Amino acid sequence: MEDNNAAASQNDIYHTLMLSRIGVALLSAISLLALVMYLRQGFALERHQHELQRISQTERERLEQEVRQRTAQLTELTHYLQTAREDERNRLARNLHDDLGALLTSAKLDAARIRSRMVTAGTAPEAMELLAHLVSTLNTGIALGRRIIEDLRPSALGTLGLVATLEILVDEYAENSGLKVHRQLTTVHLHESAELMVYRLVQEALTNISKHAKARQVWVTLSLQDHVVEVGVRDDGAGFDSHTKPASVYGLVGMRYRVEAEGGSLLVVSAPGAGTLIQARIPQSPDRLV
Repeated sequence: MEDNNAAASQNDIYHTLMLSRIGVALLSAISLLALVMYLRQGFALERHQHELQRISQTERERLEQEVRQRTAQLTELTHYLQTAREDERNRLARNLHDDLGALLTSAKLDAARIRSRMVTAGTAPEAMELLAHLVSTLNTGIALGRRIIEDLRPSALGTLGLVATLEILVDEYAENSGLKVHRQLTTVHLHESAELMVYRLVQEALTNISKHAKARQVWVTLSLQDHVVEVGVRDDGAGFDSHTKPASVYGLVGMRYRVEAEGGSLLVVSAPGAGTLIQARIPQSPDRLV
């Protein structure tokens, strides 16, 4: 009887151990399955993230390429418009010089002949005064025409060079504006179109100072640093917040595009009450590098 009980007890222990082993095996299998599913999900998520990154990178590269193309097109368009505008200015300057200039000069010569005859004939002093006033008006008109022609087409660039032309521009500006203008100009070598761009940039910067800056002093510089030409116009005027967009900022945008069309870059530094600095950096003409 005791042997039977011992055998039954052993059988119960055996069955209990078997059930425990089966439970542990099932639990291990379930855990392994859960781990496999988790890893698969993780791999799938990682592949999805990599795909999203690839798509994002492709889209970013496409957008960057499109931006570069649009920028190149805009730069080319700016260069074309600048050339077209200078051509139109040259045409107007020629018309003023050939037509209006000739008419005014002819009128002045006619007035001189009339004056000579009036003096000979002993004409009344009142008539002589009117004629003198007419001659003075014609002289003023001729001088104004020459100034307009020079503004449209700075002939000094081709004959005197960039430095001398800027000196004339700055000195005339100082005389007309009454501001104290400091200039430090070094001889540099640029292509003809780049020289014209530099002249227009300084001209427009000085005009902006007269319109908006309320400055007392102006500094104009032209120098060469490591084969890069630097031109700067600085004032001690009111300045502006560079983070906002005042009406005058669109003139600066035009400056920037014209500088970039010549392969350069434009820096604008300003703050309220601290004046404004406009500085352009243009590569030196390759055929003049030493």
